[in-house]
Amino acid sequence: MLRTIDLRGQRFTPAQLLRTVPRAATGTSAALERVQPLVDAVRDHGETALREQALAFDSVEGHTLRVDPADIVASLERCPTEVREALERLISRLRQASAAQVPESRVTDIGDGARIVQRWQPVSRVGLYAPGGKAAYPSSVIMNAVAAQAAGVPSLALASPPQREQGGAPHDAVLWAAALAGITEVYAIGGAGAIAAFAHGVPTIGLDPVDVVAGPGNIYVAAAKRAVSGLVGIDSEAGTTEILVIADGSADASFIAADLISQAEHDEAAASVLVTDSPELAQRVSTAIQQQAPLTRHAARVAEALSGPQSAIILVDGLQAAAEVSNAYAPEHLEIQTAEDEAVLAQITNAGAVFLGSYTPVSLGDYLAGSNHVLPTGGTARFAAGLGAHTFLRPQQVVSYSKTALAEVTDSLLALAEAEGLPAHGEAVSIRREVKE
Repeated sequence: MLRTIDLRGQRFTPAQLLRTVPRAATGTSAALERVQPLVDAVRDHGETALREQALAFDSVEGHTLRVDPADIVASLERCPTEVREALERLISRLRQASAAQVPESRVTDIGDGARIVQRWQPVSRVGLYAPGGKAAYPSSVIMNAVAAQAAGVPSLALASPPQREQGGAPHDAVLWAAALAGITEVYAIGGAGAIAAFAHGVPTIGLDPVDVVAGPGNIYVAAAKRAVSGLVGIDSEAGTTEILVIADGSADASFIAADLISQAEHDEAAASVLVTDSPELAQRVSTAIQQQAPLTRHAARVAEALSGPQSAIILVDGLQAAAEVSNAYAPEHLEIQTAEDEAVLAQITNAGAVFLGSYTPVSLGDYLAGSNHVLPTGGTARFAAGLGAHTFLRPQQVVSYSKTALAEVTDSLLALAEAEGLPAHGEAVSIRREVKE
């Protein structure tokens, strides 16, 4: 089911590894060509375009685009007790971890009367997206909302695709999570249209533009984020899920097989990759997948994902080479299951989140680890971070100098202004030297 890529006995430059690691056939750049007209239509035609897209992609028409806040709260009556308790536990654990991501203000005294205060300001409004295609994602609602709330964002809006089976409302589970997180502004809008609506606003349904768009989605949601980036901030291009497992001969093949399958059930384009220096483990994992995959509920989806060009078993000469492959791949989720976990971790630079040890599966991070599961995909973990309170914070420097402190640096400032050919910069300072107390 999983193809094998044998890199043993070869040395690769970082650039060569980037071209060698498996990737999905459709990248964000290709998807952008399909998404841009959808984004432009929402910008130009607002609600009309959103309704046309709902009919085309969700087979829903005539539905209410903005959910009544009373319906959000009422949805909890349909939430099973065990699910509500699990969501509340998730919220509690995530609030603890998210609060730790908020930096404290720092004061730096450069000199007598010369001070810089570093403070962190939340954005004013955030648009949160929760997918609703092949599965409902109440956990994603929580991940987004709690991180933004920890940052102090005062205004949150949530969008999730309309469900035909629910009369055009978002999935019940999404509404449960919204109610528990305290979100009262919810829209039944999906895909690229939702991202465009957040960026441009839709006055006829009371949707004001946001400052930041956040939340996971498929490759087309990621492309829509790229299309509006610059007009608004985005958390990352969090597209189709990925897992890469670094393992040696000491690892439990059944654990690894289960972990690869768990992420493959998300989507036919999901990527599941094993990197190992043990051909024997590779064979045991392949056998375990053959045994486990047909038994899972989404067996057909899993089989397609594991057979795709984005999934593979990669054989390498040692754990250092495995780390090099992983850093080139920059996985959304990285599991390390070796006899030398900490040593391997020390070599890792690029990953959305790292799951260390045999008893730390990605599924734990998806739900109850306390970490955030909205993570960069498609190799963007080389330069992007996962979602957190920091996503919604902007560092600002507040500078305050006394007359004496300014005078102390005036001559140096005048010299630099003259060197750059900007004399008015210097004059704005020297004029203050002439003021009498």
